[in-house]
Amino acid sequence: MSRRVVRQSKFRHVFGQAGKAEQTYEDIRVSKVTWDSSFCAVNPKFLAIIVEAGGGGAFIVLPLAKTGRVDKNHPTVNGHTAPVLDIDWCPHNDSVIASASEDTTIMVWQIPDYTPVRNITEPIVTLEGHSKRVGILSWHPTARNVLLSAGGDNVIIIWNVGTGEMLVSLDDMHPDVIHSVCWNTNGSLLSTTCKDKTLRVIDPRKGQVVAERFAAHEGMRPMRAVFTRQGHIFTTGFTRMSQRELGLWDPNNFEEPMALQEMDTSNGVLLPFYDPDSSIVYLCGKGDSSIRYFEITDEPPFVHYLNTFSSKEPQRGMGFMPKRGLDVSKCEIARFYKLHERKCEPIIMTVPRKSDLFQDDLYPDTPGPEPALEADEWLSGQDADPVLISLRDGYVPPKSRELRVNKRNILDVRPPAGPRRSQSASDTSFSQQQQQTLETLLEEIKSLRERVQAQEERITALENMLCEFVDGTD
Repeated sequence: MSRRVVRQSKFRHVFGQAGKAEQTYEDIRVSKVTWDSSFCAVNPKFLAIIVEAGGGGAFIVLPLAKTGRVDKNHPTVNGHTAPVLDIDWCPHNDSVIASASEDTTIMVWQIPDYTPVRNITEPIVTLEGHSKRVGILSWHPTARNVLLSAGGDNVIIIWNVGTGEMLVSLDDMHPDVIHSVCWNTNGSLLSTTCKDKTLRVIDPRKGQVVAERFAAHEGMRPMRAVFTRQGHIFTTGFTRMSQRELGLWDPNNFEEPMALQEMDTSNGVLLPFYDPDSSIVYLCGKGDSSIRYFEITDEPPFVHYLNTFSSKEPQRGMGFMPKRGLDVSKCEIARFYKLHERKCEPIIMTVPRKSDLFQDDLYPDTPGPEPALEADEWLSGQDADPVLISLRDGYVPPKSRELRVNKRNILDVRPPAGPRRSQSASDTSFSQQQQQTLETLLEEIKSLRERVQAQEERITALENMLCEFVDGTD
């Protein structure tokens, strides 16, 4: 009987390739703030990068197709009064992004489809509830307008962005700084890591710690944790001897790890990016110049090393494109946006295939932009898996929708008449945000007309001077 030596997997030959020079974004002053977030967020429409800003915090938003040198006067999004620490695109609206800052606030922004002429300084809504800096943001995977934030006050707050309300505050679960927070697939549970070296699984609506494991990694350096599609938790951390380590855990049995592997000796925190469709986890260390990737399976040893993408330049941060933004015709299964000191470079992961046909096995149905629940339904205890879409014909983004915020009157205690409606983009034909955009455009037109008029007057004056000069010489 012959023994199979090589493990069967369609992802064994995944390889990474840096984008060409014309696909990079040049002359971007990437933020130098000391914080272990990815500094970059990307979706099928836009690339957002936290940048250096004098006297406050800012990030730049570029249409994905706007590659090449970025104008040094390109408008930024800069409403914060202190450095921005984290940004995250809404999974259900590709024009909405949230930012968290050292100024203790979270701001949610609507990015216009056209390139703005001036800096964007007015958020749709500002969320205030933390007493110290806010360093972590994460949108709910299936419920509309639900956003999680975690701050230096060791508090996790879950917000309804559609009303500006705080839905849940988890303020007595973490005795020290929170290092990472991750939703599970349907958004019913959270996994968190903390400076107290404890890995926790939390039911946010009940406000209960469902399971916890002390010293999942024994080192003092920060841990990271992400849920897998099977409901397990993948972690990165450090051993007591400061070696980097990865682990896989079953929350129903935290006593023993399913897998625990030492990797190398380095100070950089490993940021895990998990793709549930392929069950591949990509590890990007800040300051590293490589991306390691592993496949997580149901058979021991559960975590299988695939390969390493290496380059010469260290990475300052990393953005991870959602599956619907990939080029399925080229068998692209992941795309990263690697931040250098002054530029951003795409890194494309592909599975080599000879056929040009759509590869069903590489692209199962993936979460689309439609939410499965409203915020109130989720808060009342309902759960739903993401609404899936097929990528067979490529992803066609829906028409741009506007996020409308309806702040509730806390003095009005009358019960709502009839069934509650969701805060959707189409609730009004002409909303406050559209009015604001219209006023901005009219101002620009007026300003341009004034400048044209001034130029015409200048031309007339110069012509008169020329005529006088010619008459004088005669």
